[in-house]
Amino acid sequence: MTYDRLVCANCAAPVSEGRCPVCRANRERLQHENFFAGLNPAALIALLAVLIAAVALLAHQTA
Repeated sequence: MTYDRLVCANCAAPVSEGRCPVCRANRERLQHENFFAGLNPAALIALLAVLIAAVALLAHQTA
C-alpha cells in the first residue's frame, strides 16, 4: 500500500497532502522506508522482465 491512500487519524486528511505535522512525518517516513513501494505494478513487472532477460543472456553467454 502506498501512502497516497492513507488517511491521517490526527486531521482526517490524506497523508499525501501533509496537512498536519503527523501527516508530514509519516509521509517522510513512508517515502524513505522502501523504494519499491512507490513503483506501480507495471514498472515492477518491467523491472522483473529486464532482470530475467539479463540473467538469461548471461547464462547463454557462459554456456
